[in-house]
Amino acid sequence: MKPALDTHIRAAQVVVPCTDIAASLDFFVGRLGFRIDLIFPADAPSTVVISGYGVCLHLESQAEPVGSGTPLVLRLLCDHAAAHEELPGPDGVRVKWVPAQPVIVLPAGMQEFVMSRNDDIHAWGTGRAGMQYRDLIPGRLGGRFVASHIRIPLGGEVPDYVHFHRVRFQMIFCKAGWVRVVYEDQGPPFVMQAGDCVLQPPEIRHRVLEASEGLEVIEIGCPAVHDTVADHALTLPSSRLRPDRLFSGQRFVRHMAADAEWTPWQVNDSDATGFEACDVGIAAATAGMAEVDVIRSVGTPGQEKVARLTHAGEMLFLFVLQGSFRLDDAAAGATDARGHHLLRGGDSCVIPAGAVYSLRAGAGLRLLKVAL
Repeated sequence: MKPALDTHIRAAQVVVPCTDIAASLDFFVGRLGFRIDLIFPADAPSTVVISGYGVCLHLESQAEPVGSGTPLVLRLLCDHAAAHEELPGPDGVRVKWVPAQPVIVLPAGMQEFVMSRNDDIHAWGTGRAGMQYRDLIPGRLGGRFVASHIRIPLGGEVPDYVHFHRVRFQMIFCKAGWVRVVYEDQGPPFVMQAGDCVLQPPEIRHRVLEASEGLEVIEIGCPAVHDTVADHALTLPSSRLRPDRLFSGQRFVRHMAADAEWTPWQVNDSDATGFEACDVGIAAATAGMAEVDVIRSVGTPGQEKVARLTHAGEMLFLFVLQGSFRLDDAAAGATDARGHHLLRGGDSCVIPAGAVYSLRAGAGLRLLKVAL
């Protein structure tokens, strides 16, 4: 179909196929001085938009090297274009009309039990801004969620830039070390310490400035694949302070572990035996869409603490911050090893909706729980 030419074209991008995105970024950004405008996915980039010297390039990962017969592809970003409309040009040139402001696509998702172990040294890969990522939900629950264990081993200044994410939901929990960050309309830069947490509402501008040696954070986002967009025109911190500003109906949250308030853990409207919970404030800031708590075991040493877990939502994610617990599937028999799991520090799991599990723990358990 031939698109109408009156489409309010905002920008043009030349598609450059790349067999090695990291090498291409090193060449164009590191050596030639181009700047990154957009990148996704953050944990293993396969598409990056860069610009410089009046040229905008759309780097796309592909398995085969570019040959002499590779046609030129030009992407035109338009206000009124339907996705992926194409128009053939002379000499094999292909023109694609794409939306300048793409709509967030939220996959229907799927429910499944997922277990991630912390002892897999091959699970780590390099993502955006040189940070190391471990994928905690490899199947992404049908593309609906991504959960990443992120670390910066060496610390120091982080080669980041002011950016935002096209997401429905995104949160960061600091597991170890510290990181200095700054957010749009939220005042001067601040330091997140271990146990601190932030809700990054959709499209809030922010930047990672500096990190301690051995920084580790847990990041959860929806949808799994989403754009990270640079905002080179904005300088942070902002001149305004607007802590109650809404971004797509959500409010920025900064929870500090030093100010934590603990109450008995409510599981399915009843207290769980031997556990306390700290609500980090994300439920109120998202009008109940998401709920994030830190759970800890309390009470008599040596006494087993038990909680019964089930839910009817989109996702229930558990990450072991400290200690260990046993997770038993109520539907599994006593000899069915697949239904009984021991989770230690750094391990995580996703519990599917409708399933019933028992969580059994001794002293010293500390757990991050995220429910959508």
